[in-house]
Amino acid sequence: MIRQYKPEDLETIAAIGDRAWKGIYDMFRDAYGAELFDILVPSPATVKGDQIRNTCQNRPELVLVCERGDKVVGFITMMIDEEKRIGEIGNNAVDPLAGERGVGQEMYQAAFELFKKRGMRFAKVGTGMDDAHAPARRAYERAGFDIHHEMITYFKKL
Repeated sequence: MIRQYKPEDLETIAAIGDRAWKGIYDMFRDAYGAELFDILVPSPATVKGDQIRNTCQNRPELVLVCERGDKVVGFITMMIDEEKRIGEIGNNAVDPLAGERGVGQEMYQAAFELFKKRGMRFAKVGTGMDDAHAPARRAYERAGFDIHHEMITYFKKL
């Protein structure tokens, strides 16, 4: 079941986010090296949860959660650009400990419905091109995202 976020969900979804991004942050540390990684992500164990808390506190109407039984197993945050009429999927994850399948697709469909109700013409999502983000890319493509632009970010130690 997909439902609107409630304040009592906050710590659960923040913890899901922190667990779900652990592998991505491990990959970033390997790719960037410790010095740059520590500058970019000073608190990898909690940074994703902090981002989720910020969205929940500032735009709770743009956060949905997925429950299986009485347990929250996933969440999705969104942004709305009223001027361009583009809805954007932000942080989203299925709890790696839940062992659930299909939750992401349900959440994406719920986001698309919310976007349509709000008059959006397009949906947008961003992700990395590295191996750690491959599952997210596959999930977004299964959800119907079919227009993309690849980008690369470079760093140079001075």
